Amino acid sequence: MIQRVTVPALFPPPAYAHASVVEAGTKLAFLAGAVPLDADGELVGPGDPVRQAGQVIANLREQLLAVGSDLDQVVATDVYVVASEPATLSEVWNVVEASGLSRGPHASTLLGVSCLGYTGQLVEITATAVVPEREEGGR
Repeated sequence: MIQRVTVPALFPPPAYAHASVVEAGTKLAFLAGAVPLDADGELVGPGDPVRQAGQVIANLREQLLAVGSDLDQVVATDVYVVASEPATLSEVWNVVEASGLSRGPHASTLLGVSCLGYTGQLVEITATAVVPEREEGGR
């Protein structure tokens, strides 16, 4: 059984869910790409990949919390950056490392790409995370 989740705190996605949760022994959440849009659907940090990366991490955390997980439960990510120079990739990766996503550590791929889905978008992160079992009375 797949539970598809649209997160009320995030901009409503066009024709996809923010996350899908599948239970097969260990419950996993497969998250749609977190993007640098605020709750009103406005791009955060035009032209600034570091600022966009910060918004992406904040949105990713909201997706994770909505399905009962958090950054420290992420097992895999793909980090997409519109960039032709490795220095820009490194700047974004520094934000990822500082966020707590690097705890674990999780499996990750960092990619330089030519464009992403929203006009002006420079960063996107997809993730797979464990959704830990909660004890009765827990969060």
